[in-house]
Amino acid sequence: MASAFGHAFTAIALGTGFSKTVRSWKFWLLGIFCSIFPDADVIGFKFNIAYESFWGHRGFSHSLLFALLFGALITLIFYRKRFLSKQGILLTFYFFLCTASHGVLDALTSGGHGIAFFSPFDNTRYFFPWRPIQVSPIGVENFFSEWGKRVIMSELVWIGIPGTLLIMFNFIRRKFRKA
Repeated sequence: MASAFGHAFTAIALGTGFSKTVRSWKFWLLGIFCSIFPDADVIGFKFNIAYESFWGHRGFSHSLLFALLFGALITLIFYRKRFLSKQGILLTFYFFLCTASHGVLDALTSGGHGIAFFSPFDNTRYFFPWRPIQVSPIGVENFFSEWGKRVIMSELVWIGIPGTLLIMFNFIRRKFRKA
């Protein structure tokens, strides 16, 4: 998996493409939460749930269907009055993107068993053919090590640079729209 830092930065970069009318502290925090939440499935290790199972790590919680359902649920809970409006659809889309980005980043990592993008319809685990991001260790204590340092350096290149370019693009795009 990519680190929580990489996932959070991706949510921030994606959020810059949305209108100021929806961006607030709640918007940013929920986007970051959505980008990290799929890894809550690691709790399955404590209950001896097999990595490859439906509920295992990188299983259903990393799927596109889960991302859509979770994005809608977050919007329904935190933006109930706007849920069925155009703004509610945009918020659901943002939270979907943040949640789905988790699986996409993980499919670009150098380790693990792949991502069940199409679960529950197909539990096959997939990686992208190109996997430049160093897989992050599971557990905070393992992150503060030489391995963790390699992960951060890898993410600075493969997540930080593209994310920063997206932020800059969105900033410039908004400036030209105002002019």
